[in-house]
Amino acid sequence: MHSKLNRRREFLKQAGLFGSAAMMAGLPESAMALAGRPARILEDAVIAPAQADAAPQYHIKFGVCGMSHDHIYGMIGAVQRGGGEMVAAWAGEPDKLATFRERFPDVKIVKTQEEILSDPSIQLVLSSQIANERAPIGIKAMRAGKDFLSDKPGITTLEQLAAVRQAIAETRRIYAIMYSELLEVKAAVYAGVLVQQGAIGKVIQTINIAPHQIFQHAGNAGGGSGRPEWFWHANQFGGILCDIGSHQVDQFLFYTGSTEAEVVESQIANVRHPEHPDFQDFGDMVLRGNRGLGYVRLDWFTPDGLGTWGDGRLFILGTDGYIEVRKYANVAVSHQGNNLFIVDKDNARYIDCNGMPLPFGPQFVADIVNRTHIAQDQAQCLLAAELVIKAQMNATKVTLEA
Repeated sequence: MHSKLNRRREFLKQAGLFGSAAMMAGLPESAMALAGRPARILEDAVIAPAQADAAPQYHIKFGVCGMSHDHIYGMIGAVQRGGGEMVAAWAGEPDKLATFRERFPDVKIVKTQEEILSDPSIQLVLSSQIANERAPIGIKAMRAGKDFLSDKPGITTLEQLAAVRQAIAETRRIYAIMYSELLEVKAAVYAGVLVQQGAIGKVIQTINIAPHQIFQHAGNAGGGSGRPEWFWHANQFGGILCDIGSHQVDQFLFYTGSTEAEVVESQIANVRHPEHPDFQDFGDMVLRGNRGLGYVRLDWFTPDGLGTWGDGRLFILGTDGYIEVRKYANVAVSHQGNNLFIVDKDNARYIDCNGMPLPFGPQFVADIVNRTHIAQDQAQCLLAAELVIKAQMNATKVTLEA
């Protein structure tokens, strides 16, 4: 874990992101604690200096096997930023394929997944196929000599998890899961930098609040055109804890540095969707790791008035301070996301993280070329999947009175 974080830190150094000098250079004096006179509350916004994304160091070819969820576009963008060239795509749904063709008219469309899996020029396969179908595609890809990047949840049953681990051991390929709320949110990335700098001491607990919106009228996280039939069935989408909870458990492991963890308790409910009895619109869980604690709350109740699909928030409690990340909005203040607040022994600061680069794409492509695990630790990736599957399996089903 520590060696991986050291390599991530070195990448951020090279990108001009790491260290207080890089962060504070050129900022107004009123935005910093003055020598000998620490500012208890800093009223000026600290805007992190804009940093260009690092130029790709490597080139790979990749294909798409399934685009059932629109998360595929964020996944494609990340790999392209890292030097990936998309050369082929397959889709099981005509409407998804039509939208994809509009965005990528020059990409070859194939009739079967096998055409991608058997193409020796393709090094990486991406998939946002229906959730319970992703692991089987990934296993086929690995056994065909390719690395795999799945939308979350990347695995929906313990049987799938065991098969994925076996395939990794036998093929030595990478099975990655795009936990985008950590990997593709700039403020969440910088929160990790601050934690590794020791800015808030040892992390004790993370709290993740992850509300979502079923039918999106602002923003786009996959529900702008309504939800497909598979969205309403737990055996296909994985259940609320396994599905959107996977983002949050990944963050708990990352920020606390936990390499072992258990689900202390979990619960699920269907509060407002009786017409879909297999759906869950609320869930939460308590986590205990060997290096920290965690709490996660999930729901599908974001109101239209927010102006985006969810008011995702992350709270990191340390022994010497705390961090709050308001990922997608600053409610009633601004529709801008990537807001980071940090309070330590000297002062309270707000940091606008929108100008920072996202390291995952270049790191992940480099991992494929160099056979490393800098972008995402393989054990942590699969432990997050294991924990949310167990949380879902063992959750207490709650019925609230009208």
